[in-house]
Amino acid sequence: MGGDHGASVVLPGADLALVRHPDTEFLLFGDQAVVEPLLDKLPRLKARSTFTHTDVSIRMDDKPSQALRYGRGKSSMWLAIDAVKKGEADVAVSAGNTGALMAMSRFNLKMIEGIDRPAIAGLWPTLKGESVVLDVGASIGADEFHLVHLATMGSAMARVLFDIERPTVGLLNIGVEEVKGLEQVREAGRILREGKFPHLDYRGFVEGDDIGKGTVDVVVTEGFAGNIALKTAEGTARQFAQYLRAAMNRTWMARLGYLLARQAFQTLREKMDPRKANGGVFLGLNGVVIKSHGGADAEGFAAAIDMGYDMIRYELLAKIGQSMARDLQARATDVNEPTAEQSGPSGEQVSGAAK
Repeated sequence: MGGDHGASVVLPGADLALVRHPDTEFLLFGDQAVVEPLLDKLPRLKARSTFTHTDVSIRMDDKPSQALRYGRGKSSMWLAIDAVKKGEADVAVSAGNTGALMAMSRFNLKMIEGIDRPAIAGLWPTLKGESVVLDVGASIGADEFHLVHLATMGSAMARVLFDIERPTVGLLNIGVEEVKGLEQVREAGRILREGKFPHLDYRGFVEGDDIGKGTVDVVVTEGFAGNIALKTAEGTARQFAQYLRAAMNRTWMARLGYLLARQAFQTLREKMDPRKANGGVFLGLNGVVIKSHGGADAEGFAAAIDMGYDMIRYELLAKIGQSMARDLQARATDVNEPTAEQSGPSGEQVSGAAK
């Protein structure tokens, strides 16, 4: 029910995903008056779906606290997440309010032991293939320990999806020199550089243009900068496509050149299509939740479902948990990260470190 287009995009997107993954079954949660007329036009999807009506949908402008107050236990977003918690679904996919989805997911599914807060990880097309970039919008700001958590989770995701034993990891910064950047970023770099992390290969700081180059397999940043980078890249891709279309239609010679190079332009269009990279996974939760862009069309939403499908097929959640347990233990030993035993008298952490 969420996103810019709601069920009119979600249902056709699910139908497209079903063509690619015919073993999929869908649990649909939403307003019967809106969903059923659309579902009746998609007999293939209807035959593989179970629909649950709810009167409550989270609004796109709701604050997370508001969404939890009136949507807990009865909204379409909550019910989808709860289906994952109960084992009725393997993955929840939503184009709705990001803050509400994050708050409900964290409240309902809880965090993997050792992680203090979740992150949104996305796949970024590069000159060398793809990279994992996180966080691209789950939360604003990060201390050094959270940045190291992101590096560990991102490397686990890259190891599974890219079949790399030790993915290369870089911290996004305003320069590659160790003296540059915020103190938290510099300290995270020191921890990653000096610590023993058997499942990642830390390569130091990377700059914005390194993301598209594919300089490293995993780019780590906090959510504010990551979301700006993501939206800027998407906008630039659309801008370039418009420039290209305008140039190809300017003269008859240009149109002739386009016809002669049509296959090359089609390949370029496919590589730059932001819909194929749609979908970010909430890493750090005890369950798989995929966030689709609110403005995605049906093909884009299908790509978000594809990501969820692959997460389950490769048992990514279990492997991330295993990697986190090993790497967090190694870091706690090597760099003396505060642990539960070092908490204050109230039981709260004396720093941003996880339990």
